Amino acid sequence: MDDGLRVTDRLTVPGTELRERFSRSSGPGGQGVNTADSRVELSFDLARSPSLPEPLRARALDRLAGRLVDGVLTVAASEHRAQLANREAARERMAALLREAVAPPPPPRRPTRPSRGAKERRLADKKRQSQRKRERRVDGD
Repeated sequence: MDDGLRVTDRLTVPGTELRERFSRSSGPGGQGVNTADSRVELSFDLARSPSLPEPLRARALDRLAGRLVDGVLTVAASEHRAQLANREAARERMAALLREAVAPPPPPRRPTRPSRGAKERRLADKKRQSQRKRERRVDGD
């Protein structure tokens, strides 16, 4: 899988910047579990990648700060029995993480005031609730 990792329509991470490590997967598997290296760890050096523009890299580093180790983003996949399926799962997971990290921030919320009807409904609900609690009292206060 030398081809790059397609993150968005405009952003593709070249395959040369991705590192794959294979190891034995845990869990049940019979005789093949001790021989097949089906677990995949996909790593991408986010901090030193020349393929990401600087503003996108800064945004991704900020948003993924809790997942990075020395600027490297690592994703593991071991849910499938086949190594090829785990490679695909790891690549999809990495692309989804990067897509979410480089997405532009949402537009700021325009503050609005509650309408007169909303204020009246809120006050009427408060009066109803206080009346209900007043009726529950035993001591007659």
